[in-house]
Amino acid sequence: MFKIVDSLDDLIKVFIVRGIVFIAEQKVPYRIEMDEHELSALHILGERDGEPIAAGRLRFLGDWAKLERIAVRKEYRNRGYGHAIVDYMLNVARTKRYHKFKMHAQAYLCDFYARHGFQIRGELFKEADIDHYLMVWDEESH
Repeated sequence: MFKIVDSLDDLIKVFIVRGIVFIAEQKVPYRIEMDEHELSALHILGERDGEPIAAGRLRFLGDWAKLERIAVRKEYRNRGYGHAIVDYMLNVARTKRYHKFKMHAQAYLCDFYARHGFQIRGELFKEADIDHYLMVWDEESH
């Protein structure tokens, strides 16, 4: 179902999912969606019967694992895949000894991420003209 990307074919599938969700559906410009971190980030792909359905990426910044670009194709939403990819990404980070996590969450998804332990920090801000909050979860402080 979910895996760490280790081939060009899988990376292309990740970019297809992100293109569908962020560029086509949410109207994020390509120049913002694709950035200088693509080659250094750890990409995650979710597939069902060979069809790419979800994607995300992890970056490791100091003591923090940052979850980014989490996307589930519209026709696969509300089936648990969003929660499953977040859990998978958190577990990947934990295997690398990270216990502090952060993300820039779209405002309408804050309750979704709160179910995974994330809490809002700071004020609302715009990213790609979409409302976001910084959300963090420090397992070491719990």
